[in-house]
Amino acid sequence: MKEILRALEIQRWDDHRYYHHSRVNQSLHFLSATSFLASYALLFVYPVAAALLGWVVAMWSRQIGHFFFEPKGYDHVNQATHEHKEEIKVGYNLRRKVVLLSIWAASPLALLADPTFMGVFDATHSAIHKIGMIWLVLGIGGLLFRTMHLFFIRDVQTGLVWMLKILTDPFHDLKLYCKAPLALMRGELIDPTIKNVAGSFPEESRA
Repeated sequence: MKEILRALEIQRWDDHRYYHHSRVNQSLHFLSATSFLASYALLFVYPVAAALLGWVVAMWSRQIGHFFFEPKGYDHVNQATHEHKEEIKVGYNLRRKVVLLSIWAASPLALLADPTFMGVFDATHSAIHKIGMIWLVLGIGGLLFRTMHLFFIRDVQTGLVWMLKILTDPFHDLKLYCKAPLALMRGELIDPTIKNVAGSFPEESRA
């Protein structure tokens, strides 16, 4: 258990130091974290609403920061190119995220071809219900797919630790980035603290 927690700590730190320099990105992650936590609560009472909130608000606010606000040039703090960081990333790098988000955006189109979605839904289900359930399954599927993929290209522990990281990220991000919106309002666009602690952990795992 100690080894798993250590690996989780390393993945989280690599994710922060490599991919969360921008205060805008951090602030969007704070918004995303609160939205995901609300989705977690809704999951037990209204799964469709949980999926809609998770994908439309939580996921998009999270990814907008990475695509549009995070620096893509050479990372002088960590002595790494953007291409290198993308190559060693354990989870969904930008290319994989484009694929996942494209599938997410296109998935409701399947209902135009077959409103029952191969017999899963009937006439009593609304379009919103159908889309929400499809997105819920897609979210779970995307998590399990990459986890099992990591079993083969890395090892079982890396995959399980990454899945644990993803599931607990909203709690961690809420604490880590709660001050980012205030820093952003002060005009601070890049987190100055990253350069003081970059490289604290060994190069054992990547976010």
